[in-house]
Amino acid sequence: MPLALVCMSHSPLLEHTDPPADVKAAVEEAFDQVRSFAADFKPDLIVNFGPDHYNGFFYDLMPPFCIGYEGHGTGDYDSWGGPLNVPTSIAMELAEYVIANDIETAISRKMEVDHGAVQPMETIYGDLSQVPVIPIFINSVAPPFSKMSRIREFGTAVGNFFKDSDKRVLFIGSGGLSHDPPVPQIATATEEQRKFLTDGRHPTPEARATRQQRTIDTAKAFARGEADIMDLNPEWDRKFIEVCKSGDVTQFDAYIPAEMAAEAGNSSHEVRTWVAAYCALRAGGEYKVTYEFYKPIKEYIAGFGVTTAVLLP
Repeated sequence: MPLALVCMSHSPLLEHTDPPADVKAAVEEAFDQVRSFAADFKPDLIVNFGPDHYNGFFYDLMPPFCIGYEGHGTGDYDSWGGPLNVPTSIAMELAEYVIANDIETAISRKMEVDHGAVQPMETIYGDLSQVPVIPIFINSVAPPFSKMSRIREFGTAVGNFFKDSDKRVLFIGSGGLSHDPPVPQIATATEEQRKFLTDGRHPTPEARATRQQRTIDTAKAFARGEADIMDLNPEWDRKFIEVCKSGDVTQFDAYIPAEMAAEAGNSSHEVRTWVAAYCALRAGGEYKVTYEFYKPIKEYIAGFGVTTAVLLP
């Protein structure tokens, strides 16, 4: 039952903004720790819980979660733009198991994943063409949201499927922590934004570049104290990490979507990927967090966290 976990924040701004040198060095050291952890664990398979930022999933059909039978990177922010190496037969068995255990997951035979899903894997491996991975989408930006208890149950079901596997499985949760990037909200969107949120697939290179530049400009303004977005919330972030470390995954149930947005920003819902990953690991038994990093980084518009964890013997 060899299971392990990496949960980490992502940011499309890693290569597009310049935080202070010591901050950048600290993040790179955290990445080195994760690379070393993964190299030591030597997973046979990655189960990747990731969000999307209206690059692969839109309001024309927005499931709470979706298991990919095949996957392809969208290439936004110069992220992975090729096919993923998905073991389709295992992904199908996983979906059937989850559904049989009363979790009505969506499935995709043509999942598109953006930077938010692939950045941790790219950080660890670089080239993703050979890394066996099952991509699992967790809705983290598009209200209405499932109760956190449902994410816990979903993650637990995924973990139960793999806990008796003969493969070494690494669960990855990509997202969070507190942050409020300039992503349109459906409740306040203009007509043009609503059209994009409903079906903005495969934008022209010019449209994508304009959208990405808007985020980059917002990050630079945020670092100067000039952007009209919510501030980061280090206290909220650290409390969430403490819940992760506690091993008591039922504590995740106390997180209420409206309160999360009010306290930690509209994209704090990305911690749902961490919840699913930690619950998947907990299904295999008690665990311990072996590495922890946290720093609020305005240049990345993120309360930036990194953790690794293994099952206790």
